[in-house]
Amino acid sequence: MTTTQAPRIVTVRQNILKANDHTAAGNRAAFRAAGVRAINLASSPGAGKTALLERTLRDLAGSVRMGVAVGDLATENDAARLRQWGSQAEQIVTGTVCHLDADMVQNILPRFDLDALDVLFLENVGNLVCPSSYDLGEAARAVLISTTEGEDKPLKYPTMFNTADVVVITKMDIADAVGFDRDLCRENIDRARPGVPVIELSSRSGAGLDEWFAFVRGESV
Repeated sequence: MTTTQAPRIVTVRQNILKANDHTAAGNRAAFRAAGVRAINLASSPGAGKTALLERTLRDLAGSVRMGVAVGDLATENDAARLRQWGSQAEQIVTGTVCHLDADMVQNILPRFDLDALDVLFLENVGNLVCPSSYDLGEAARAVLISTTEGEDKPLKYPTMFNTADVVVITKMDIADAVGFDRDLCRENIDRARPGVPVIELSSRSGAGLDEWFAFVRGESV
């Protein structure tokens, strides 16, 4: 009598995610103990995560104590860009790995004094596939989509959008210029994640930022 075994690649993946979830639970406990709101930011490359963080660090300086852990395949450019606004920013160089995972976050945490923070941003690697499967221990996950990407992005990457606590539409200042269909995009977001809050904003003009700042503070959107 033959027995059917799960494919090895599936088994390995399940074990990896199980180990990641265990570490994520530890990260979450550390954040809660310190009273830190950890926010995971995910998007495609170029959607405006770093620009939004720059504006957030600048505008909320003095009222919210913030830090950033930045994930990129290579370079420390984004961390250096964020430090100019006076908040601590630490780079996680992932090499060939296309997402942050809970171990990477756990390893960077000793560089931060969590008791001195209200919010820690976890800027994920630009990718709408792999990050969806990896819990980092965050309190909330924000998924960004820019007006230049096309309104069907939520339908192409439903798993990522289905994990979002909020969806942020960025670069609204150029929406008309690029022919962005706002209603269609919002319809597609709702199809991927029914009822998810949506924030429309522009990091350049400042439109919509008050709603984003409320989310950052943990207030209702």
